[in-house]
Amino acid sequence: MTITRIPHLPAGSDFRSLFERSAVGSGFLLTVDDRLGIERLLRHRGTRNSPNPPLLNGLLRHKLRISRGTPEPASPDLVVAGSHVTYMISGEGARSGLLSMNPAPVPGDILVASLLGATLIGMRKLQKVPLLRDDGQIEVVVVLDVRPSPDHAAA
Repeated sequence: MTITRIPHLPAGSDFRSLFERSAVGSGFLLTVDDRLGIERLLRHRGTRNSPNPPLLNGLLRHKLRISRGTPEPASPDLVVAGSHVTYMISGEGARSGLLSMNPAPVPGDILVASLLGATLIGMRKLQKVPLLRDDGQIEVVVVLDVRPSPDHAAA
């Protein structure tokens, strides 16, 4: 029997397995606050303003299942809600923003209630993972830098 592989972009459950494989070596870590924040977003329909709420809800639930807990205080290289993240998506330049649990868009924030924010939360500096885009394309996102928000740094 001959098996022929046809190159294609992963879709649906294929994306999930690709996401899990990228997490195996480095994994995702969630603080207790981040886990509770994600659960709150899901419970109170905080993803309803996203372009594809069912897809985002599935990604967030999957992230909760595959992520391990992290000791507190979180490592400074871990992307947590409230941290300022610099990241790069394949084929684009570096960008940055404040990772936020807010369900409504705020200028300069990266919402956990978005595919990008849901992917970034729990990553560490220099970690690369697949990023599912709203249009169905799959890119790669890498975290370049993580810093506490200016509010947290002053405290």
